[in-house]
Amino acid sequence: MKLEPMSSLDLPNIRIMEPLCAVFRRKLKSEGLKYTPERAQVLDTIMRFDGLFEAERIIDDLKKSGFRVSKATVYRTIKLLQDAGIIQRVLFDQEQSHYQLVYGQKPRDFIIRVDTREAIPIDIPELVAIRERLCRDHGVRAEGHRLQIFATGM
Repeated sequence: MKLEPMSSLDLPNIRIMEPLCAVFRRKLKSEGLKYTPERAQVLDTIMRFDGLFEAERIIDDLKKSGFRVSKATVYRTIKLLQDAGIIQRVLFDQEQSHYQLVYGQKPRDFIIRVDTREAIPIDIPELVAIRERLCRDHGVRAEGHRLQIFATGM
């Protein structure tokens, strides 16, 4: 039996994801910026988080690890990571911005308890199917989505 090489046409649902650092490096280069050790450390810290995080958590984790990065660098890096499609801001409240890693991740949707400031992850497989159908109908490919339901206790 002769094995034939596979082409990308044989695997239409497989999408090769670049490493996060490569995506970030390309974004920085397009803006004329460098991939500095501080930016690399911020990205590495974010990649270790599970779920939502705040900028202050990044700063605290960096301090605990003995790595010195200014608040300004952390906030600028967060903005660059958002622009690169690596992280996404999660609307939570007016007081504090929260973020989640989105590049290469299954979308996470939330019910946001505005009375307790709790974010409850929800899984809605039907939503992904609807998203894919809508994109297919419009001749585009989904890069992600965001659903946040704001609620209070009953």
